[in-house]
Amino acid sequence: MLSCQAWPEPVVRVQALAESGLSSIPSRYIKPLSQRPSNTFSSTPHQPSQTHHEHLHDHISAHQHANIPVIDLEQLFSKNESVRKEGLKKMAEACSEWGFFHVVNHGVSHELMKSARELWREFFNQPLEVKEEYANSPTTYEGYGSRLGVQKGATLDWSDYFFLHYMPPSVRNQAKWPAFPTSLRKVIAEYGEGVVKLGGRILHTISVNLGLKEDFLLNAFGGESEVGACLRVNFYPKCPQPDLTLGLSPHSDPGGMTILLPDDFVSGLQVRKGDEWITVKPVPNAFIINIGDQIQVLSNATYKSVEHRVIVNSNQDRVSLAMFYNPRSDLLIQPAKELVTKERPALYSPMTYDEYRLFIRLNGTCGKAQVESLTSKSSLQG
Repeated sequence: MLSCQAWPEPVVRVQALAESGLSSIPSRYIKPLSQRPSNTFSSTPHQPSQTHHEHLHDHISAHQHANIPVIDLEQLFSKNESVRKEGLKKMAEACSEWGFFHVVNHGVSHELMKSARELWREFFNQPLEVKEEYANSPTTYEGYGSRLGVQKGATLDWSDYFFLHYMPPSVRNQAKWPAFPTSLRKVIAEYGEGVVKLGGRILHTISVNLGLKEDFLLNAFGGESEVGACLRVNFYPKCPQPDLTLGLSPHSDPGGMTILLPDDFVSGLQVRKGDEWITVKPVPNAFIINIGDQIQVLSNATYKSVEHRVIVNSNQDRVSLAMFYNPRSDLLIQPAKELVTKERPALYSPMTYDEYRLFIRLNGTCGKAQVESLTSKSSLQG
């Protein structure tokens, strides 16, 4: 799919840098002054440069700590009509006002969530030569990586990752999944199955809230057996100068939606709300869901993807698992006809997800530049 077969320069593993004992970060990781976390407003009283570990044992409940809405999935599927309606209303508000929400009572085993996170942490703590056996390239990004985009000399993020394809089943290549720790491949399969099932349930409720048939979005994504899903496991090493860099630069997710298993103990995800960056506090045993660009397109911008980024800290590493739940890559994605009216014409031209994500793979993360460029083009065409 891509003309670029290799990275434009030697890849440096951020974890190896962090563990080398350096006291200042290389210039490649220093963000421009305006993009540094210390120079942008955060709604939390703690500067992003500070570590969060001292707040782990705060006696205020995790639900009160959460800055984004908490959705109880049991409400959404309750047989009690009033309970279900109330749940759907909360979900609609979360999607339209935030684009992000926690989900609890989601049906995925808490033990499985914990096991997945711990095993991936074990993988990143393997010797470097073990991890390098899975080194990735820009052709598919599958495997062990440390950068996004292929621009030579680009400013880099302070993170390593492991990326793998999970759905549809035909794209799975277990040989590319880590063989160590020994139980990791089994857990990847079980975890993927549970999270993809959860994604289908959430698409169901989003369709209902948009006034569409309950299976509309799932069918638009290719149906239960043909949806796309891929897992990106993020490793954010501790950083001696967290004020100067980011673990992940501001971006909206290019796919359909993202189901994130955050680090249980260390905050890092920040969500843009107006002109503010809000640090999301972990809720025990909850996933964080966010709307991606493809749902923004399908909903004709009724629901919008939201910029987010990741800060790092000087005392602790972080691990998170992001399952990207996407349309099948060769299907045309366009606004649902039911959501296009004379007063609100289609804002986006049809495009496959393959065509769409090429932009991200070539250019890396860059805010909402991609989806906004589509809007302006279609407006000009109209």
